[in-house]
Amino acid sequence: MADYGHDLVFGTFLTPQAANPADVVALAQLTERAGLDLATFQDHPYQSAFLDTWTLMTWVAASTETLKVSPNVLSLPLRQPAVLARSAASLDRLSQGRVELGLGAGAFWDPIVAMGGPRRSPGESVTALEEAIDVLRQMWDVTTRRGVRVDGEHYKVIGAKRGPEPAHEIPIHLGAYKPRMLRLTGRKADGWLPSQAYMQPEDYAPSNARIDEAAEKAGRDPREIRRLLNLNTDDIDEIAQLALEHGFSTFILGSDDPYAIERFGKEVAPAVRAIVTEARRQRGTTTGPVGRNAAVKAQRMSGIDYDAAPVESVEPGDRAYGKVRSTYMRKGSPGLVLRPANAEEVSQALIYAREQDVPLAVRSGGHGISGRSTNDGGVVIDLGKLDRVAVDGDAVTLGPGARWGNVAAELGKHGLGMSSGDFGDVGVGGLATAGGVGFMARKHGLTIDHITGAQVVLADGSIVRADADLLWAIRGAGGNFGIVTEFELTAYPVDKVVFSTMAFDARDTAQALTRWGYRLEHAPRELTSFLNLVVQQGVPIIQLYSVFAGDDAEAAIDALTPLLEIAPVLDQQAQLVPYPAIVAPQGGVHMGGSPTAIRAGLADHLDEATAGGLAALVQSGETGWLQIRTVGGAVNDLPGDATAYAHRTQNFSVNAVGRTMERINAAWDELVYPHMNGLYLSFDTDPRQERIHDAFPEPTFSRLRELKAEYDPDNVFRQNFAITPALEGAQR
Repeated sequence: MADYGHDLVFGTFLTPQAANPADVVALAQLTERAGLDLATFQDHPYQSAFLDTWTLMTWVAASTETLKVSPNVLSLPLRQPAVLARSAASLDRLSQGRVELGLGAGAFWDPIVAMGGPRRSPGESVTALEEAIDVLRQMWDVTTRRGVRVDGEHYKVIGAKRGPEPAHEIPIHLGAYKPRMLRLTGRKADGWLPSQAYMQPEDYAPSNARIDEAAEKAGRDPREIRRLLNLNTDDIDEIAQLALEHGFSTFILGSDDPYAIERFGKEVAPAVRAIVTEARRQRGTTTGPVGRNAAVKAQRMSGIDYDAAPVESVEPGDRAYGKVRSTYMRKGSPGLVLRPANAEEVSQALIYAREQDVPLAVRSGGHGISGRSTNDGGVVIDLGKLDRVAVDGDAVTLGPGARWGNVAAELGKHGLGMSSGDFGDVGVGGLATAGGVGFMARKHGLTIDHITGAQVVLADGSIVRADADLLWAIRGAGGNFGIVTEFELTAYPVDKVVFSTMAFDARDTAQALTRWGYRLEHAPRELTSFLNLVVQQGVPIIQLYSVFAGDDAEAAIDALTPLLEIAPVLDQQAQLVPYPAIVAPQGGVHMGGSPTAIRAGLADHLDEATAGGLAALVQSGETGWLQIRTVGGAVNDLPGDATAYAHRTQNFSVNAVGRTMERINAAWDELVYPHMNGLYLSFDTDPRQERIHDAFPEPTFSRLRELKAEYDPDNVFRQNFAITPALEGAQR
């Protein structure tokens, strides 16, 4: 007796007749209306009376809403696996995760050869199928920059680019009957898909045993492999017995009869579910997600009680690990990534993380330049699932895991905007607790200047609405005080803006910087400009990105024209665009690997001394990339004590990427630091504790220490420029 405890799935097995193509589409739509989960289709590319299965699946997916689609089974010899991987991932993304993949090693070799395919022996066909699975899995895995490499006997893919990534992990089911195919199913597949017509009842147990044995030898739990069956019966008791005695959990009715399909969905499936549910209750059958297999558990790290994780988690060895281990700038190797879905789960995750003997990091979008939202060997609380974006009038509620590109797109639908960063994949949580220097900062200020409320999980796990003191601290030093699970902001009207790009020969670097800085300080507030200084083939080049926050083209031209005088122009263009287009979401997987030796500072002006120091830094060769963002304007309208971000007199935010922390520190400290007045903390990776005083000058720092003693006395949140709690006598 075998019951693997899988949830029950019901579907149809339809014939893709070409004579009346609308009929098979109608049967698939009926499958969905009848409450069934899955529609599958024969695949015989050499059969001219049939529609092409992949084209049909695409059409069906577009004409249904919830129905999953799958070939049953795909003729691999006529489907090149690298191209199939792209096709499957594309359809999965278009259908929002509704693709499954049934594969066959091949049959009917004469027509396959007639179509230009290979003729393979039984052994060769199994080997080819295994190689194809490797190609598919690698093509879908976008967590590495390395190209796909499968140097097989039948499929050679040497360096192909990966992607696109499917919307979900596409399960691969194998149509298998013989021992080698069954063993392959156990080693590498997600499901076994035989047909009832080709098997005898006494075949089920030995076939399952072969799959299970192969799975265990591969370090897998046999329950990882779903057992599917193409049915030639709709008898309720027989199907229930197949589930309870032989482990099948997906039942696919082979019929093109609309009455049979409707009965299968509305009568048979509910009845089978009821019988199986009650029998499992009486037997005490374990159901639900399958735990980690031995191969994954072998990669666990010390100091973490993995089995006690209270919320969804990802650990080394899981397929999803590559997607959550790193940030945009830093490649991390955390021991466990927790993925809570709401404030209550964030609280549970935090309490659990405090009990582990490893470092803690908290991540929203993962773009953070400092790289502090991952670690090596520790626990990461990933807030990516808390990605709510809700707009009511000009009031906006945001989850910390939302990315600003998606926020801007949603605000744009309502004629609203929020100046936040310059890249669409920046996470809300990190930016909205540090400052938020965006492309409209001089017109509208920082992101934190528009935050009116917040829900916060404190260090002890309590969930609170931020009071006045906590809200003050969150706006600029939020990473030190808790995990914000919801932000309330007030947006402002934004329609189209003028976006300009310019490039200059910056051989006279100091003069170009001084001219640009002077013009920006005297420009209308609608103009915000970001300057990137890079060295290309030994020549300093300025790349200038500017936004005029308004749709008055003549006023924009008047504001932008003086910038053309800062240095010899190499290129220029400007266009009127919706603001969300400037910070469009990228949606990519953060894989780290970029330099994380970065220094940052704030400058009141780009006078000759400051510009000379920056030019000398570039000329020293210790940085290949320098960025200066304009602040000032509306940023400086607030007094210095209005938020924990106290820097309300400076006009420029500067940061530079170095090759190593030691070398960039030496050059920066000598050439640039004397001209700086403060620090935007999220852009600096210098670990020296004295940087805390650059980020939080007095009296801000003392007030933060007093509040830290109240809200986080154990200094749990110390990953991002740790503010130590004040001594007990100084507590409020």
